Amino acid sequence: MRFKSVKGMQDILPEAEPYWRQVTATVQDTARRFGFEQISTPVLESTALFSRGVGEDTDIVSKEMYTFTDRAREGEQGESLTLRPEFTAGVMRAYIEHGMSSLPQPQKLYSVGPLFRREKPQKGRYRQLHQFNAEIIGSADPVADFEILLLSYSIYMELGLKNLRFQINSTGDPDCKPKYVAALKEYLAPYADKLAPTDRDRLQRNPLRVLDSKERETLPYLENAPHIIDYLNDDCRNHFHELLGYLDAAGIAYSINHRLVRGLDYYTKTVFELWGEGLGAQAALCGGGRYDGLVELLGGSPTPGVGFATGLERIIMSMQDAGIQPATLERPDYFIAYHGEAAKREAVKLITTLRMAGVGARVAFGGRSLKAQLKDADRMRCRYVLIIGEDELAGHTVALRDLSKSEQSSLPMDQVVNALKQRGHMAECEKRVD
Repeated sequence: MRFKSVKGMQDILPEAEPYWRQVTATVQDTARRFGFEQISTPVLESTALFSRGVGEDTDIVSKEMYTFTDRAREGEQGESLTLRPEFTAGVMRAYIEHGMSSLPQPQKLYSVGPLFRREKPQKGRYRQLHQFNAEIIGSADPVADFEILLLSYSIYMELGLKNLRFQINSTGDPDCKPKYVAALKEYLAPYADKLAPTDRDRLQRNPLRVLDSKERETLPYLENAPHIIDYLNDDCRNHFHELLGYLDAAGIAYSINHRLVRGLDYYTKTVFELWGEGLGAQAALCGGGRYDGLVELLGGSPTPGVGFATGLERIIMSMQDAGIQPATLERPDYFIAYHGEAAKREAVKLITTLRMAGVGARVAFGGRSLKAQLKDADRMRCRYVLIIGEDELAGHTVALRDLSKSEQSSLPMDQVVNALKQRGHMAECEKRVD
């Protein structure tokens, strides 16, 4: 039997690692620069956490979660568990469970790791995906919204993406949102039988989600749909206008998108996506918004919050589409080759000494000829080869061959580490001068 990866899952091969290393380092370094601290939550959570926090009527909960009943002891009922499909509900659970409301507020937290959604695999979308997620918990100030937007913007700018523009909207709060939902249902009612089947169902269960429809049958009837910002109360309207003022002051481009609602039930007030031009149909690079009622919904005290998430696969695909190359990962400069069993033992001793001293090096495996070992060093793009043979053993030396110049010199065995570290220091100085 020949095994293959599970549908919708991907192997991240060594040639892709430079992208993953650069993206992961950039999101974490940028978050720390903004004053965010990392929080890591379990991959498994109670199913009820997502059903209640994300919403029963969302696609994530109703269609996409990987859920199973945990094994239980005899006479007990197993708990329903779910592989996390998103980060925010779990972060809020941890915030409540560990009494983080007693810490200085707001709490600025970020997470990086895998999520699981059983959706249709396509370019940039996998059933095991990886996300960077950031939250500011404990502040209702529009400046917190602005900081979340600026963090997402800064990450993509740092990675070299250009022509970035926010799509932004306000979904109101529990006071004004019901009035808009009633107006939207009234507007769509005459067209209900002409909507796509999925949207007819959404109109009954979660009318706001119809605005986010991509269905060809539905789109013509959304062109003249009422705008939610026309139904905002004073608090929501002032919050939205203040946020837009900060974006204007910072010179960050945005468009008000009246159909933008995002796909999760917990959003209130601000919702946004960051788009990049020239990236095809999937122009949204990341998205997020405010969720002032989520902590209370999950059993905590009323606590405002705002956050966003971005898929690492989506970032890498955007970089590739834009022709952005990642920084090349450093490879060991040194390769240790040997001739004979006694030299092999000395090579193993030397490789241990070098690595313990912080010098990167490879050593040849097997009993291949010296010529074959030198070819391996060249194939692995090592610049120098340290050669130990009978003459070197007798003289307690090591031959150092520069493959780029075809030059060779001899080093005393007890001075190899210092010589290579000095050589590395000089090379680093040359890079800085260049």
